[in-house]
Amino acid sequence: MIEVIEDAIIDSLRLLPFLFITYLIMEYIEHKTKEKTRDAIKKSGKFGPLIGGLLGIFPQCGFSVSATNLYAARVITLGTLIAVYLSTSDEMLPIFLSQDVPAITIIKILGIKLVVGVISGFVIDLVLRKRNQSQEDEKIEDLCEKEHCHCEHGIFKSAIKHTLGIYIYILIITILINICIYFIGEENIEQFLLNKPILGPAIAGLIGLIPNCASSVIITQMYLENVISAATMISGLLVGAGVGLAVLFKTNKGLKENIKIISLLYCIGVLFGVIIELLGINI
Repeated sequence: MIEVIEDAIIDSLRLLPFLFITYLIMEYIEHKTKEKTRDAIKKSGKFGPLIGGLLGIFPQCGFSVSATNLYAARVITLGTLIAVYLSTSDEMLPIFLSQDVPAITIIKILGIKLVVGVISGFVIDLVLRKRNQSQEDEKIEDLCEKEHCHCEHGIFKSAIKHTLGIYIYILIITILINICIYFIGEENIEQFLLNKPILGPAIAGLIGLIPNCASSVIITQMYLENVISAATMISGLLVGAGVGLAVLFKTNKGLKENIKIISLLYCIGVLFGVIIELLGINI
């Protein structure tokens, strides 16, 4: 149990730089830039899904946390957020590299996640273009006010305050999830996915919703041990967005909206997993 708590603390500490930089940028945008600069940032959202997808493939869930905070402040679009969620690889890449997985296999998997993320992001933004335009009136200070920060003390102090607040929240969530996995057992989780070719992607997607890097570790390890198919693994890894999913409910107002975002992410991940399974695509 002590190791479980230690792992949660270490995993959470890795997010601190991402959290601080994100909040510092948000504070700077709010307090130091003019309306024209802020508008330019929002207009760059046209290419947001592509940028978000490329950033997401880096092996860190910190990008999903940063994207979540930026979406809550309406700096990026929903399509960009989903692109980051779908493409983020979390612990998959380090595990593959440590297990000497062929480079071509890694490139294929990352490529699939990137393509799915970018395409889905652009489609979502296209469909919701009018809605995104109506969101442009929302300001970053809305998030600032909701977090009860004292911005008059300067952007550094405000960013530190935000960072510490969300870090404590992430730490508590991570500890609770690690404890649950400890008592349930990874072996029992594996049994849910064993020999379920079509149902597998749906179950893997549910595991991917666990807001913790443990989900990507479990799914990746089962694939390497030939417990699950590549399609099932893809579903779980597409849905898995790490701690970003937990932060979404903390920073983004509107419970119904957050549930819709999670549902959309899950449906996209499972859909593409099932398609890969049915087409018999070999990775």
